[in-house]
Amino acid sequence: MCVFCDIIAGKIPSNTVYDDEDMKIIKDLNPQAEVHLLLLPKEHYANIVEMTDEQAATLAKCIKKLSTMVDELGLKDGFRLVSNKGKNGCQSVEHLHVHILGGNQLADRMA
Repeated sequence: MCVFCDIIAGKIPSNTVYDDEDMKIIKDLNPQAEVHLLLLPKEHYANIVEMTDEQAATLAKCIKKLSTMVDELGLKDGFRLVSNKGKNGCQSVEHLHVHILGGNQLADRMA
């Protein structure tokens, strides 16, 4: 089992900010921005290519829902979504996940 599957199963503690039937959003332990969250599908897929269109639509719906939660997540001034695929795409965990990055620190880096 992978580390994200263990987190989803509750075997490894996490700082969860959102949880529903299909998706979980946790705070990243090694943040790369002021706000760094990880969106994890509860079903294991190595990457988005392995998902069906319906499963990918569920992921997109969660991302859309995220946009209604920006105040409580500290993302009201904007955020960036990043998903890596494969070794050459810098994917470090072989479980599909979307990085949600935001905060002043990110804006300062991009300036």
